[in-house]
Amino acid sequence: MNTLGSGPVGVTLDVRPDGGHLDDAVLLESLGFSTIWITGGQLKDGLDPLRDVVRATETVSVGSAIIPAWGYSPDEVIALCQDIESTHPGRLITGLGGVQGARPLKTMNAYLDRLDEARPPVPASARILSALGPKMLELARDRAAGALPLMVTPEYTGQARRTLGDAATLAVMEFVVLEEDPRAARDAAREPVAFLSEVGGYPQNLRRMGFTDEDIAGQSDRMIDALVAWGDADAVGARVGRHLHAGADQVVLVVQPTTPDTVPRREWRELAEVLLH
Repeated sequence: MNTLGSGPVGVTLDVRPDGGHLDDAVLLESLGFSTIWITGGQLKDGLDPLRDVVRATETVSVGSAIIPAWGYSPDEVIALCQDIESTHPGRLITGLGGVQGARPLKTMNAYLDRLDEARPPVPASARILSALGPKMLELARDRAAGALPLMVTPEYTGQARRTLGDAATLAVMEFVVLEEDPRAARDAAREPVAFLSEVGGYPQNLRRMGFTDEDIAGQSDRMIDALVAWGDADAVGARVGRHLHAGADQVVLVVQPTTPDTVPRREWRELAEVLLH
């Protein structure tokens, strides 16, 4: 059940200093993507990109994937949500995560308490948690609309759905490389996978999904193929279908172009043609 009311295919958008990403947001909305997500790395200098994308578009949902709790206080998140809600009600999905320290569940619970205490509050129905392990998935089920995991297999998606139950939203973020050559596709995916393989709870979750320390250290072909949708648009569509069949409400396409520092407009159009029509 998708309690956020968004459709089955979302997409991430990178922020550019020249503001060109706002034109890209308009394009993505016109192509029919259900949600435009701004990743945490794009929010390191402030939360204004979320405001800007909401204002540049008409009706598409805009989500944070995620606002890092270590980087922004609850008061900053409350101010953002109240600001956007006052002018564009129902447009923002507040994705939260990135808690650090020895007791992440306690830290996130305290953070959510502050959001609940605001007047008006940031309601559980409008927020989603970056969750990987079973305890954080349970927290996402109990204190948010659902979970937003990244770098997971369709088998994980099925397990996460069982933990979340039927009422919570499950939006799965999926690296995508629209490239049929295996070496080129895997090479395009390795940099982001390698980075996340050393961050937070990702290494533990990779082991939980059955990957070895050797797989993780070397980003083995086996691991890349299990975590990344690559090939032509039909192959990517099949992979998206596997996540949806396993219990995802939305699959968020994190498109990795094979040419560095390019905007994947061609890929967005090809994927929209297969997945959204």
